[in-house]
Amino acid sequence: MSSVSFPPARLAWTIWGLGAALYLFAFFQRVAPGVMTTELSADFALTASALGNLSAFYFYSYVAMQIPTGILADVWGPRRLLTSGAMVAAVGTLFFAFSDSLLLASLGRFLIGGSVAVAFVCMLKLSHHWFVPRQFALASGLALFIDIVGAVFAGVPLHWLVVDYGWRPVMAVSAVFPFLVGILIWLYVRDDPAEKGFQTHITHAVSPPQRPWSRAISGLLEVFRYRNTWLLMLVPGGAAGSILTFSGLWGVPFLTTHHAMSKGDAAAVCSAMLIAWAIGGPVFGALSDRLGLRRPLYIAGSAVITLCWGLIVLWPDMPLSLLVGVLILSGFASGCMIIGFAFAKESVPGRLAGTVSGVVNMGVMMGPMFLQPAVGWMLDRGWQTELLHGVRVFGVSAYQGGFVLLLAWAGASLLLIMFTHETGATQAAH
Repeated sequence: MSSVSFPPARLAWTIWGLGAALYLFAFFQRVAPGVMTTELSADFALTASALGNLSAFYFYSYVAMQIPTGILADVWGPRRLLTSGAMVAAVGTLFFAFSDSLLLASLGRFLIGGSVAVAFVCMLKLSHHWFVPRQFALASGLALFIDIVGAVFAGVPLHWLVVDYGWRPVMAVSAVFPFLVGILIWLYVRDDPAEKGFQTHITHAVSPPQRPWSRAISGLLEVFRYRNTWLLMLVPGGAAGSILTFSGLWGVPFLTTHHAMSKGDAAAVCSAMLIAWAIGGPVFGALSDRLGLRRPLYIAGSAVITLCWGLIVLWPDMPLSLLVGVLILSGFASGCMIIGFAFAKESVPGRLAGTVSGVVNMGVMMGPMFLQPAVGWMLDRGWQTELLHGVRVFGVSAYQGGFVLLLAWAGASLLLIMFTHETGATQAAH
């Protein structure tokens, strides 16, 4: 009998936690522009569409990296990939902080998005190697909590720091975080417990796949032969797109301009939406597992999102307390999108589970990628030439026009999910 033991829990969680630290930074950067809209618009003389595009540069590279990340995690291993991602994220943040042009600021956002895109996949891979199987679900669920911690830091605390010190110094100092995380990952993280002298939790030898790029392309082509793949890629953009477009960019200026909220209070409302989103995900997932059905709850959540945005668009004079409740309810309902990952995995043969998960995650991020600049474009179209300290101020009708796009994608998602084929929470045959 082997005397080699499994790694202690503290070591396993520390290694996972270092990967999670980069994931926290990813969500911080994802929603940080939401409390800096005025400062960014003033510094770079931005129209609303240009501001939306600047924020969306994060998502352009993030989406593009989803498929390559899975392959690189197999070929390079999480340690190298996480270290590289953290260092590039630090460089991208400095580019963004010290940029003297919109081009350099956009390049900074692009580098940040592409580099932090590696965090989630690497966290899952480390969990597979370092934890016993029964802890894998716990680690995956905690990843959503890490999301929200990053979002909370990018809300009221970031607003206070920006007010006191300015957005550039705050962003520059924040670059220290991924740099230190990258160093710690290189020093302490290993891809498998065996590299630290412990017994691995992997029950069979794992080696990088032969010809990984060609295998990835063939797998990608194969998953798109299933109708559910197309539908479940497009559907989550309605949920993620609406909440990340509002809370991550346009919510604060809307609430401060038309509902007389302070920036701090508006940022708190946006953070509350994200917290509700984090709560909604596990609730919808658990209910779906208990019912053994995917489609009905996904339809229900999408219907609530559509209703909420319909009320916001069609009732511009809604009382503030009710508006806040509707926004938080839309955040909670957006948690229904978590069902899509299990739904998609069960819709294709098991050997394609990783590929289809990457495709669905691409669809999640396509929502804010398209909607953030699109809402900005609609705001510019409705602008009535009002300026405040050189920054464009938009009327309520302009915001209604922009938010119609959120309503439209939410409604389209509700329609598309009705055409999916129910799996009954059962994996498709090989």
